[in-house]
Amino acid sequence: MALLEVSDIHTFYGNIEALKGISLTVEEGECVTLIGSNGAGKSTTLRSISGLTPPREGSIRFDGQEIGETPPQEIVALGISQSPEGRRCFQRMSVRENLELGAYLRRDAGSIETDLKQVYDLFPRLEERERQKAGTMSGGEQQMLAIGRALMASPKLLLLDEPSMGIAPILVERIYETIAQINDQGITILLVEQNANYALSVSKRGYVLETGKVAVSDSSASLRENPEVQKAYLGA
Repeated sequence: MALLEVSDIHTFYGNIEALKGISLTVEEGECVTLIGSNGAGKSTTLRSISGLTPPREGSIRFDGQEIGETPPQEIVALGISQSPEGRRCFQRMSVRENLELGAYLRRDAGSIETDLKQVYDLFPRLEERERQKAGTMSGGEQQMLAIGRALMASPKLLLLDEPSMGIAPILVERIYETIAQINDQGITILLVEQNANYALSVSKRGYVLETGKVAVSDSSASLRENPEVQKAYLGA
């Protein structure tokens, strides 16, 4: 049984159907990516999984439990956390305060400090700027903070939404090296990314979304060799 099973979900914004029967699976320990153009439904898929925009139809099962109608805070407590598109750091709070907020539902106080140290090991720049207000940091540093904050929830499944958006190329490489590291440490990742080259370099499998549907699903290696994917998303 997969850690995450999304079956034929239909998600709406008002009367507009954003997801038209998306199905996907993520096995424990995998890194899986969703690629596609703007408006394809990538972010809505993550929002549906995290409970922010629940599907109107279909099933989402996590660790064997149906979560399609579960409130977002309960989904976090079950072990799914998200680094959202646009980072959404708390601008007037310090780096450390943002990270501590990521652990707000946890009751294992003794382990929180250990996890904070692990985040600082992954992103040394965050430790250097521990007391700095998040709003004064660069886009790349705020992206590190958003991922670190999601990790502080101690997730079984980490949802990453557009981690390369609006970031200098040199920092994108650093962030993707760290995403690979996080996955190597055993954390399962579902990644949404417009930069398909980076996404397919760290993931095992991928799904190509087009207008709210899965158009192609395959191993990341096969997707990189697919002429249509190359033409549409890899700049070939």
